[in-house]
Amino acid sequence: MTRKTKYDYYNDAFKVTAVELGALPGVQSKDVAEILDIHPVMLYRWKQEYREGSIMPQNTKATLTKENDRELKRLRAIEKAHEKLKMQHEILKKNIQYCSNQKKKFSSSSIAKEKIILSN
Repeated sequence: MTRKTKYDYYNDAFKVTAVELGALPGVQSKDVAEILDIHPVMLYRWKQEYREGSIMPQNTKATLTKENDRELKRLRAIEKAHEKLKMQHEILKKNIQYCSNQKKKFSSSSIAKEKIILSN
């Protein structure tokens, strides 16, 4: 088997992302390594370096444009309206269930029985 002459070099941002993906609940490191096309041992080494502080996530401060800010406000308003609609829907479901239970209590046969009892 010939030795690899060209090696892939990964920046710290890639390594941190790979480590954080592997740390997600329910995600196995070998699957992350397979998806990223790296050897699982490399990912384990990166995890160790991450714990030791050799590689660290870079704090990038994102700036919002006016368009993004408007879109976020719009999204929050839609989410608030959605929550309100869900609450109204739950109230209506409970009301329907209550009304249907009331109809069962006072069905036509029970009313007819009461009339017969009262007439006697």
